[in-house]
Amino acid sequence: MEREDIVRIEGRVAEIGTGLKIARLVPSRMRRTIGAWCFLDHAGPVDFVVGQGMDVGPHPHIGLQTFTWMIEGSVRHLDSLGSDQMIYPNQVNLMTAGKGISHAEISPTDKPSRLHAAQLWIALPDQYRYIEPHFQNYPTLPVVHQDLFDATILVGTSFGITSPVSVYTPLVAVDVLAKKTGTFELPLDSSFEHGIMVLEGKVLINGESLETGSLLYFSKGHIHVTISCDASTRILMIGGEPFKEELILWWNFVARTQEEVEQARRDWEAKSARFGALDEAVAGKRLIAPSLEGIHLRGAHS
Repeated sequence: MEREDIVRIEGRVAEIGTGLKIARLVPSRMRRTIGAWCFLDHAGPVDFVVGQGMDVGPHPHIGLQTFTWMIEGSVRHLDSLGSDQMIYPNQVNLMTAGKGISHAEISPTDKPSRLHAAQLWIALPDQYRYIEPHFQNYPTLPVVHQDLFDATILVGTSFGITSPVSVYTPLVAVDVLAKKTGTFELPLDSSFEHGIMVLEGKVLINGESLETGSLLYFSKGHIHVTISCDASTRILMIGGEPFKEELILWWNFVARTQEEVEQARRDWEAKSARFGALDEAVAGKRLIAPSLEGIHLRGAHS
């Protein structure tokens, strides 16, 4: 599909830890952001044996919200605010980093498990970048039941239903799980740009074949897309008003200038109170920030 307003993005696949495959769709060379969504990883699905699982030790964030949509499995969230929260299927964890926070993510390892999730970041607009950090678990989200599919409204408004998840820019995210083989229309907000990816199965989107590991980007102006798929196919649609502010993304930081990133790195390495602290005996070993020596950071829209 070569139209300028519709772009195919192929994810970059990597393996993290023991068998956990990650497909990174955003940022990419083709699209650095979709609305304020500035990061999208598709994690799994993967089966773990006893003693294995996700194990991401304490690390810092600034200038963003981390957003986890759990499809299968469970993960324990720990952060420097004192939050200790398990996330289970069909739930969202939303952590607002603001001026600075640290957290860790750990899978239970006492029994075999399966993990499948979408992990995203939302860039905070300039006026909210230095707010106090906070964390929220959303155990119940609204679901729209149609004949061919169920649509869970993760963020924003779709199908006339609004999610309770609190964000700082106009956004939308919807998980669509097909119940039957068939064709249906997925509504889009014409003032938003959108990305649609496959979490399970494969689909035709406006006649274009799409499988896991790929995403179709739609610029502003589209009011719907036509989806054809088999039963049990699952897709994720994200969107938002185009984000106009210049962004610099490096490691776990979302900033505006290289100087901001360098200061955040120094604060983390100095164990500054800015990021708080977690008990490493519980949360795991604290991550070390990579070096910035000789690196010139480029903005997301440059």
